[in-house]
Amino acid sequence: MACKFDFMLDPTRLRLLRDLAEYGTMTAVGEAGGMTSSAVSQHLARLEREAGVRLFLRVGRRVRLTAEGHRLVGHAHTVLNALDAAERDLRGAGTPRGPVHVATFATAAGRHLLPAVRAARTRFPELRVIIHEHEPADATAALREGRCDLALVYSYNLLSAAAPASGATPPPAEAASASAPAPDGLSGRLLYREPVLVALPSGHPAASTAVDLRKLSSEQWIVGSRGTADHQLIERAAAFAGFLPETSHSADDYALILRMVGQGLGVALVPEGGTEGAPPDVLLRPLAGLPLTRDIHALTRHATPAVQAVLELLRAPAPDR
Repeated sequence: MACKFDFMLDPTRLRLLRDLAEYGTMTAVGEAGGMTSSAVSQHLARLEREAGVRLFLRVGRRVRLTAEGHRLVGHAHTVLNALDAAERDLRGAGTPRGPVHVATFATAAGRHLLPAVRAARTRFPELRVIIHEHEPADATAALREGRCDLALVYSYNLLSAAAPASGATPPPAEAASASAPAPDGLSGRLLYREPVLVALPSGHPAASTAVDLRKLSSEQWIVGSRGTADHQLIERAAAFAGFLPETSHSADDYALILRMVGQGLGVALVPEGGTEGAPPDVLLRPLAGLPLTRDIHALTRHATPAVQAVLELLRAPAPDR
């Protein structure tokens, strides 16, 4: 005799389960959704009864998802995305319009997003792009939490590779970042790939057409703040070149870094997108034998007509600035 189910998994409870996997505690889920932790707990207990399998293990005051719970989270992403798509389809919003909130890091905003915003005024007059400056981790979180519609993030090919032994052969430029998967529940696409250059003060003896990083092993290095990708980048690049870099100054603004280089305070690695307006006393050179690149990816949750329009403009050749 065939089994008959007299219930359906409730989308609200699936959203709470998805948020629990993201935030880790009932309290955090409640704060994100404007509910008490007790209400969240009751909803999730009901979901577990409806599913007919154990979804959680209680460890003290915390809960941990079981294997079945993690499987249901994967289905929840699919179901909730499909429901959102159905709602948008029923609205019939085929014309790009309304606000599109974009979380982006500063150099992508200036080099790519602002020209797209300018083009949108002519091509899509009902479209309004709203910019929020965030580093990649914060931009991804904002996208997951629904605080933005599109996130521009970056990654360095060298940081996606395995940690090298001293003097190891570096990976090719496209080794990791081009195929890096998007976070669960999000879609990603590569927009741009740009080289990372070494910035040297004018007249530096190593400033040939391409610079062998080993010739800079005794230099002072200007790096990003500790823990940032830019800080990790020079450490990883130097490891491939067989030396431990001596770092002095730190800064996260590329314009400031380039001015510091021009004043002879050290040398630095700077992605091409951060070199616009470089002072005349700074030389920018590619690295010899080290195919170092920064990839810029677009992350989305929902491919609405408005989001698709922004992506189309981002992929178009930028006009002269």
